[in-house]
Amino acid sequence: MTNWAGRTAAEISAAVREKRVTPREVVAEHLDRIERLDGRVGAFRAVRAEAALAEADEVAARGDFAELPLVGVPVAVKDNLAVRGESTRVGSAATSDTPAAQDHVTVARLRAAGAVVVGLTNVPELCAFGTTDGVLGTARNPWDQARSAGGSSGGSAAAVAAGMVPVALGNDGMGSLRIPAANCGLVTIKPGRGVVPTGGGGNWFGMAEHGPLATTVEDARLMLSVLAGTAPAPRSEPGTLRVAVSLRSPLAGVAVSRPYAAAAREAAGLLMRAGYQVRRADPPYPLSLATTSLIHWTAGTAAEAQPLDPRLLTRRTRVHARIGRPFVATVRSGASREKLRRRLEPFFTEYDVLLTPALARRSPKAGPWHERGWLSNLLANTNYSPLTPPWNLTGWPAMAVPCGTLPSGAPCAVQLVGRPGSESQLLDVAGRLEERNPWRRTAPMD
Repeated sequence: MTNWAGRTAAEISAAVREKRVTPREVVAEHLDRIERLDGRVGAFRAVRAEAALAEADEVAARGDFAELPLVGVPVAVKDNLAVRGESTRVGSAATSDTPAAQDHVTVARLRAAGAVVVGLTNVPELCAFGTTDGVLGTARNPWDQARSAGGSSGGSAAAVAAGMVPVALGNDGMGSLRIPAANCGLVTIKPGRGVVPTGGGGNWFGMAEHGPLATTVEDARLMLSVLAGTAPAPRSEPGTLRVAVSLRSPLAGVAVSRPYAAAAREAAGLLMRAGYQVRRADPPYPLSLATTSLIHWTAGTAAEAQPLDPRLLTRRTRVHARIGRPFVATVRSGASREKLRRRLEPFFTEYDVLLTPALARRSPKAGPWHERGWLSNLLANTNYSPLTPPWNLTGWPAMAVPCGTLPSGAPCAVQLVGRPGSESQLLDVAGRLEERNPWRRTAPMD
């Protein structure tokens, strides 16, 4: 008997098309793995066991398998995106438990491609923090369960890293895909603005983008094409692609730890040997970037919290929103983001891709960060994940890609950033890293 849990989405969809396995068999095996492992991981806020099996049968009854790029593939959805018939809680007791009447556009596209939604994944309250914990659940890193999976797409990343689904859907407003992907040894891409529809609702003033979490570059490319409604672009050769390598933290006073700096150096060497032009160069980050990031981060939370009863929000969220409230109008204008884009654009005329560490250090210990003070959360978040926010502010595409390991044996990762429209190019570079430095797909939990 073939074990489908731990296989890639591309492998599963090919097997279903070739009638080597049915969608129900694939979904049932993943549901069994969720039941066995999620008590230790905390990836899911809600599991749709009966509904997912029924939907797998509906997929099996369709006669257009050849037209379905994700046919029979189980997926998990971040709990800030509507799934028809399920509540969308966004990690908070202040949100409604009324079931959604229709799917978010990204969920609808996954289902139209033949995917089966097996559950909704845990997030920090209002998706505001870099650790996934709260009144509805805590997501742990399957590679190191003493550590947080990261946030805010932490439950989605944990589900993929534990082999409970081959791919998952998340989104990224200040690093919320790349942070948990880097923690959990996954590939992700935050696409640039307009590539994947936002579908209305809160998108942090245009900074948040929806994207895939996967164990391989092939799966990330496949899922992104479904979300974007386009055919996967063919791979290109390295040619004369210019790669800048920077080990500098964008935030003054936050240093990058040795393992993450070493991962970036290792990735630079791999790309140089693959034929890329690689140089050390730092983007001209402004000294004001820390303030700009904080203003946008808190203002985004303030906008999300505005219609909710503040008495039902946790203390860290209330403080975060209160700090951001005076800045909402300023952030909405977009002037500071445009100023940052103008400052950084010349760097991306000289270089095609920027390679940096994905994180500054490993994630904080898993636990009730939502019960701690706001300042403790601020320091924990910024000290370990300072490298992701600039690229939400600019709206440019960015990826996290596994490369190397930490002393604990957990995965390490690098970040790739490109100019607008370079998603396929970034995936090509990530693919070269994957070829020369293959990583284990899922954490050894059995």
